[in-house]
Amino acid sequence: MCDTMVATSGATTTGGTIFGKNSDRERNEAQFLDLVPARDWGAGSVVRTTYIAIPQAARTHAVLLSRPFWIWGAEIGLNEHGVAIGNEAVHPRQKPSMSPALLGMDLLRLGLERGASAAEAVEVITSLLEQFGQGGNCGHLTKRTYDNSFIVADAGEAYVVETMGRHWAVERVGATRAISNTYTIGRPERASAGLDEHARAMGWWDGKGAFDLAAAVTNPENPGLAGAQARCGRSTGLMAAAAGQIGVASVMGFLRDHGGEGAGFHPQTLTGPTICMHAGAVVGGQSVAAMVCDLRPGSAMAWATASSAPCTGVFRPVFLDAGLPPHGPNPGDRSDVRTLWWKHEQLHRALVCDDFAAGLAGYAAERNALEADFRARAEAARQLNTAARRKLSDECWREADRAEAKWLKALKPRGASEAKYRATWLKHNALAGL
Repeated sequence: MCDTMVATSGATTTGGTIFGKNSDRERNEAQFLDLVPARDWGAGSVVRTTYIAIPQAARTHAVLLSRPFWIWGAEIGLNEHGVAIGNEAVHPRQKPSMSPALLGMDLLRLGLERGASAAEAVEVITSLLEQFGQGGNCGHLTKRTYDNSFIVADAGEAYVVETMGRHWAVERVGATRAISNTYTIGRPERASAGLDEHARAMGWWDGKGAFDLAAAVTNPENPGLAGAQARCGRSTGLMAAAAGQIGVASVMGFLRDHGGEGAGFHPQTLTGPTICMHAGAVVGGQSVAAMVCDLRPGSAMAWATASSAPCTGVFRPVFLDAGLPPHGPNPGDRSDVRTLWWKHEQLHRALVCDDFAAGLAGYAAERNALEADFRARAEAARQLNTAARRKLSDECWREADRAEAKWLKALKPRGASEAKYRATWLKHNALAGL
């Protein structure tokens, strides 16, 4: 489960587009930031994606990726031309394929590597989907298959792309838009050839009136459908209510949303998934990474937690031309505190396994002030050279590391979580060697 959202220039305070996504996956499925430089490729080159090899493009763009550690593709990303993409698992009436093909995360990375605008990236995704299909196991420890939807955005426009097998549909975004793990496009603006006829042949649509994609292809027996629709409604409502005043801080706040829970919130009390998703007795997955992209004409940057549970972490600035600050080796599914993702897990798991509300309240105000300072400094750095941006990002990441270490040290165990809930985490801690 994931949530992706976007606000275009008419709804933002920046004059550009602001994009955000939480990536929800398994608890120990660490995710890392990968900055891949642009490259020219020789004739006949191929690229090995997660499961299959396909012809390589003549040139690939520089990309910032938030990648599950075992997947070639990415859950969230930004390229050097200011194109941002996030994907969602969706569940159609027809069973998604387990046969090796392109994963939705592979399509996301390919769209970023080959698309210099949102419109170009949409064409990359849809054409490769038609040619190579989508399929293969998408799960880490648990086998999962699903099809995919995407938000594809740049400074000037954004699109929603929803797929089923090799079929696809596209809708251009107005002021704001959100997607989750369910189909949302009613009447597509563009679609693959034969999509409506396929739905009619399968008995999902009677052929009368305008074709409605979501009504026709959504699997009503998907057990996660109600939660996905609720989260999508929550994201849509938050964005619509703030339209015209949406900034980077707004989207960071939306990605930390727990559905209106009060000050005493604890993940163990959740009865269903929220935008900032926490695993436990009811919900299996959790938000393992988050990214916000500030897309303006001629200027784009990202804000990434590079860690799980955005409500517990810090959004850090990333300028693609400045490179990634040092943050340890790439993580796996075993605890390694040299890596940023697992180092943060010490803080995150200490919070969820104890008095979450009290622990978070102890540093939330300081965290918010730290991020506000980062945003002010990053705004000034947009006008500076690459060396200055590199210096700034390195400083901010070091400050975030020091802050998280301080917050972890200050936590006072209270034994406030329930034994049944804590046991679900102890099981995963043991698998990770914690």
